[in-house]
Amino acid sequence: MNLLDIIKTGGWLMGPLLLCSVVAVGIILERLWTLRTSRVMPTDLIPQVRALCRSEHIDPVSLRVIRGSSPLGAVLAEGLAQRERGREAVRESVEQAGRQVVHGLERYLNTLGTIAAISPYLGLLGSVLGMIKVFSVFSAAQGVNDPALLARGISEILFATAAGLAVAIPSLMFHRYLHGRVNELALRMEDEVLHVLAALECGNADSTN
Repeated sequence: MNLLDIIKTGGWLMGPLLLCSVVAVGIILERLWTLRTSRVMPTDLIPQVRALCRSEHIDPVSLRVIRGSSPLGAVLAEGLAQRERGREAVRESVEQAGRQVVHGLERYLNTLGTIAAISPYLGLLGSVLGMIKVFSVFSAAQGVNDPALLARGISEILFATAAGLAVAIPSLMFHRYLHGRVNELALRMEDEVLHVLAALECGNADSTN
């Protein structure tokens, strides 16, 4: 039995479940690619920022390059842009930029969580519809004299339930994994930003002495 036969046997709700599976796979692949450490926190970014801080030649072009390089660069660029306004202004701008960056890292995860939550219910609904078909065979005039109708109803129950679980289980697993990945990256970015801010404060303190 090929995939098309399974979809036909599982009833019309296999269509929404198939759509959910395609969307879930797309989100998972896109987020796995986007949440790579090398993309979020490039290894050459911090040395570049430190060199700019030491040189004290931070112009708008340099800030634009840093901001567009990565999510971590977007946070650091906001802090560097406010460096002349004092420590509190720098921290506030960094915190606001950090919230926006984390929100961007969590993109599509709510959709993935929704798919993980509704897929079992779609499978359950398909099972209920299959049970209705089975009981309609029993209540019909022919009773159980038509085993093909009975088998079709039972198959719809089993395929719909299996399809719902097959979509929900991987979606839930990757939803939790990707959320944990975002939290891990957020903590690491916060640590890097704090180090850079400390270097900025030290540089400002030395320049005032």
